[in-house]
Amino acid sequence: MTADASRTAPTPDELSTLFLFEALDPAQLAWLAERGRVEVREASTAVYAQGENASCFFVLLSGAVALSRRLHGDDIELSRTDQRGAYGGATQAYLGDRVDQVYSHTMRAVTDVELFVLPAAEFATAVRNWFPMALHLLEGLFFGTRAIDVIVGERERLIALGSLTAGLTHELNNPAAAAVRATDTLRDRVSRMRHKLALIADGRLDGTRLHELVEMQDAAVRRAREARPLPAIEAADAEDELGDWLEDAEVENAWDIAPTLVAGGIDADWLAGATEGLTGDHRRAAVGWLTYTVDTELLMGEIEDATRRISGLVDAARQYSQLDRAAQQPVDIHELLDATVVMLRAKIPDGVRVVKEYDGDLPLVPAYGAELNQVWTNLIDNALAAMDGSGTLTLATWHEDGHAYVEVRDTGTGIDPEIRPRIFEPFFSTKPVGQGTGLGLDISYRIVVNKHRGDIRVSSSPGDTLFRVSLPLDPPPSGDDEP
Repeated sequence: MTADASRTAPTPDELSTLFLFEALDPAQLAWLAERGRVEVREASTAVYAQGENASCFFVLLSGAVALSRRLHGDDIELSRTDQRGAYGGATQAYLGDRVDQVYSHTMRAVTDVELFVLPAAEFATAVRNWFPMALHLLEGLFFGTRAIDVIVGERERLIALGSLTAGLTHELNNPAAAAVRATDTLRDRVSRMRHKLALIADGRLDGTRLHELVEMQDAAVRRAREARPLPAIEAADAEDELGDWLEDAEVENAWDIAPTLVAGGIDADWLAGATEGLTGDHRRAAVGWLTYTVDTELLMGEIEDATRRISGLVDAARQYSQLDRAAQQPVDIHELLDATVVMLRAKIPDGVRVVKEYDGDLPLVPAYGAELNQVWTNLIDNALAAMDGSGTLTLATWHEDGHAYVEVRDTGTGIDPEIRPRIFEPFFSTKPVGQGTGLGLDISYRIVVNKHRGDIRVSSSPGDTLFRVSLPLDPPPSGDDEP
């Protein structure tokens, strides 16, 4: 059987068994049978390709087909079906030259298929002549829906982008401001250290002690790098003890510099040992030098921490958008979840605790990472809205029976049992007008179920709502995978 092989034209009786034509009268069925033909296509061949002139209307008689659309260089599968009577192709031929008459997607034969093929001009004639009222309704619906989709889609994207951008810039501002403050303070400390070096150079400080002073400085730097934060009470006791020692050594501003030295891991015993043999001005100068050294090291640690946080946020944004990744590839679900939490951090109230119960052995999942992040964003955002400022958000993962599972659980008010069957419907929303389009869960469902061939389910009661997403761990078989 070749890709373009044909058999005899269909009979009117055969066409009447298709749900699309079952209400037509014998004359109309005969008209279709006379003008149409049956074609067979082998598995893995294209029935028609996106962008080509829409010359025919296709109805599936047997086998299975898949529809896909090319987006930014990648072929994204929209759906696949083996339902007899499913159709595609020149479905907008009745609109004439008011729209571009090209195929909006690609139809591919998943198995060997039989198709009823009707030329686009004949299909348009049938719709116009047989269903004039339906034609007007379809025209209004098509152009009206397209206009609404453009307005709503643009608004929704702007709102989502604005929310994420505001959150990200807020998160970036904190470490950036901390780095600026630390840099300004560091500049002052370095200036004072240069002043101490000047004292050595002009002889006011004994230059013979410089070697010992540098060794003390190196030891202080090592302690500052290894210092651990002390509990408040323990830190206060250490500052009191060190402050007393500094006062006994007649060091100026003893109680101002004690917290800095304690934060750098310097206590009274270490400082006494380090300055042993020094007296008077030499000891005070050595303590001042060590204080500047510790303070400088702590400031550099703050700058390093701030830049790491900025780098982490940028990496999370990159991970969230998946801009540098192939459309479909094995992904780390935990990285995707963590990136989404980072991007939404500004929307997580102080009263909401985030708990992560991750499966340490969870394997990589073949998936479209950027689109799964849309799913996590929608589920987490809904959970936060349900908790209204306080509660626990739990993210859990595990795997079994060839599937990876992701749970998003919240302690919010729950979903009313009466509306639960409708939550995945397009445009259905429980939010007030202006606070959502009701597209989030519908998009999530289509991404998980239609695109990844997974499943998404929900259970809910007051104080415990759970969305569970399952994703297959194995990619589709060769010749049957999504492009």
